[in-house]
Amino acid sequence: MKAAVQCLPRSAAQAKQLAARLKLPLHAIEVHRFPDRELRVTVGPAAETTIVFASLFDPDDKLLMLLFAAEALRRGGARRLVLVAPYLCYMRQDVAFHEGEAVSQKIVGRLLAASFDRVVTVDAHLHRTKDIGEVFPGIAADNISAVPAIADALREDALDAATVVAGPDEESRPWVAELARRLGLAHAVARKSRRGDRSVEIQFPEPALFKGRPVLLIDDIASSGGTLAACAAALRAAGSRGIDAVIVHALLPPDVAPTLRDAGIRSIRSTDSVPHPTNAIALDGVLADALRGELGA
Repeated sequence: MKAAVQCLPRSAAQAKQLAARLKLPLHAIEVHRFPDRELRVTVGPAAETTIVFASLFDPDDKLLMLLFAAEALRRGGARRLVLVAPYLCYMRQDVAFHEGEAVSQKIVGRLLAASFDRVVTVDAHLHRTKDIGEVFPGIAADNISAVPAIADALREDALDAATVVAGPDEESRPWVAELARRLGLAHAVARKSRRGDRSVEIQFPEPALFKGRPVLLIDDIASSGGTLAACAAALRAAGSRGIDAVIVHALLPPDVAPTLRDAGIRSIRSTDSVPHPTNAIALDGVLADALRGELGA
């Protein structure tokens, strides 16, 4: 068997879509937990090129599962292992902000690079790291954009031409601008001041831009909903006439939705990089495009 997809249990639905698009067999990696909480991992038949699909939310056990799976696949005859992690964990800590802190990005990057030949992810949460290749020494790595998939989904909505695409901070500008370009809309990004994990202050430099206009609020990661709520408050204060949100990686608890509605966000959609009730935008197309070279297509 030349190529196949294998997946961790909590990524089965998304892996099934990708395998179908690539016309490859799919095998579910079996995970057994012993009474003492240790793991036993059993993979399917190894292909020469094996794509391992695992979205790395709730990551700690999954990292061990991936290392165990890679060992078994190599021993089973896999010559090339490609990790597809639509959500990539532990990227935010790219430097030690205080004495004694571990730099998780470097640790996780080296760990995965030792077991895989390539990593493919979507809109990794990089700050000071300019290139995803810096995270994974010695192997190929691709940080693909969810913007094409989001733009395709939004075109089906027949958006109001007056809509403004807004982002929460300067880091969001490149993909906010690209999404606005694809949709032919105006865009703006806010200035964000973070006071803590759940407290931010948002200011838009030109609030008059939003007066009487609908807003499409885009964020790469939502973990608590605090940034979305603060953006919505600023946009309402500026006189926007409707706020819809799109999230690439929806890590926030489902019970936050009422709070965000109270903040003025009338709808929330996310990509399926992380399974979530708000999932509405599939990433199998952009992931398949990135992987076809592995299959000689």
